[in-house]
Amino acid sequence: MSGTLPKSRARKGEEIDQIERWLRGAQVAILTDFRGLSVHQLTQLRGQLRPSGSEIHVVKNTLTRIAAARVGIEGLTPMLVGPTAIAFGRDDVAAPARALEDAARTLPMLQVKGGVLGGRVMPAAEVKRLAGLPSRAQLQAQLVGNIQGTLSGFVGVLNGAVSNIVYTLEARSAQLEAQQAA
Repeated sequence: MSGTLPKSRARKGEEIDQIERWLRGAQVAILTDFRGLSVHQLTQLRGQLRPSGSEIHVVKNTLTRIAAARVGIEGLTPMLVGPTAIAFGRDDVAAPARALEDAARTLPMLQVKGGVLGGRVMPAAEVKRLAGLPSRAQLQAQLVGNIQGTLSGFVGVLNGAVSNIVYTLEARSAQLEAQQAA
């Protein structure tokens, strides 16, 4: 009996370490209540999150509290009630929120409890607003479009200035030719 106890503690320690690594490595962590989801549905949810560079893990609340405290996240305890799965996003902070919102349309039993963004705990309503943000690719495309539009305008101004100089020189040249011919 005493031989199993240390293994159990060691295993819990490993789980806490893993949750801590997930929290440290993620830009955003979104806590969900997955009560009512089958294993198959949870697997499908994992597949929906994967393209966004996100992953979801079922966690134990007590171990998550300990890992969150190690990372310096306070205020997570009220969300750590009932079955909890956390979606971790590494690249685009809005991507896992969007993927979870999309999944909730077909899986209404999936409930967002809240999340952590930049070490700050946020309620479910803020996660919903986060889902409405444009993706990183959309923001990059908008930025490139804005820069391209500004550069095109600048090139147009430069072309206009050069054209004016050319027209002025041509007019002066024609004027001088007319004076020499006269």
